[in-house]
Amino acid sequence: MVISNEYVNEEYLKMVVEVPDRALKAKAGQFFHLLCPTPDGAEVWMRRPMSIYRVDQKQKQLEFLYKEEGRGTQGMAMLEKGEEFNIVGPLGVGFWLEDNWNNIVVLGRGVGLATLAPLSQLAAENDVAVTAILSARNPGVVMSRDLFEELGATVIEVLDTDNTSNVENVEKVLEDLIEDQKADAFFTCGSNRLLTLMKRLGKTHKIPGQVAMEQNMACGLGACYICMRTFEVDGVQTLRRVCREGPCFDMQEAVGW
Repeated sequence: MVISNEYVNEEYLKMVVEVPDRALKAKAGQFFHLLCPTPDGAEVWMRRPMSIYRVDQKQKQLEFLYKEEGRGTQGMAMLEKGEEFNIVGPLGVGFWLEDNWNNIVVLGRGVGLATLAPLSQLAAENDVAVTAILSARNPGVVMSRDLFEELGATVIEVLDTDNTSNVENVEKVLEDLIEDQKADAFFTCGSNRLLTLMKRLGKTHKIPGQVAMEQNMACGLGACYICMRTFEVDGVQTLRRVCREGPCFDMQEAVGW
């Protein structure tokens, strides 16, 4: 059942839904398949995959952060408090932490930060420090800062408006964190150029990493093979299903889009 569904800034909405206990088992990086209502009377044929933004065990609620763009999210934005919402999940393979990681770096852009935000919960539960680098066009659309800070993360904003989001500056920020021994692992989502940067630095400095891949899906269960992406493992290219083997993958095996 929908608890709330409101804009949190000039572009993005946050939906809070009350869910059964099984849905509360969702882990950072996993997703739900949403049956969005029609925005225009025509049938919406496919469910929409959406990563979780937050799990509230005490209130038995899930949160989704999204942008109203296609017909699915347009229909989703029409849902009001008290209405039922058909969701399937949790699905897929989420993020994971290794025992020897004491400091992780999260780098994302736009709605990709919604996918990365639950990492702050996972890290807090495991006494792992987080540095979150939040990339956006302008200060008005920076995502997830409050959630990261609430859970103890160090937050760095990089913006298009002051050119701090350029790759050269972000690389310097990452290099400084590596030098300060605050980067035991990298995590990213939402930008091909940021993935490419983290892959390069990770390979150079032998820092492991993970990426949450974004892809169109149909069944969300691995049966239809619509969401296949190319990966490179030990120099050999292979295809994997984002919904089943992912959406979170080893960063060094991911091929950009």
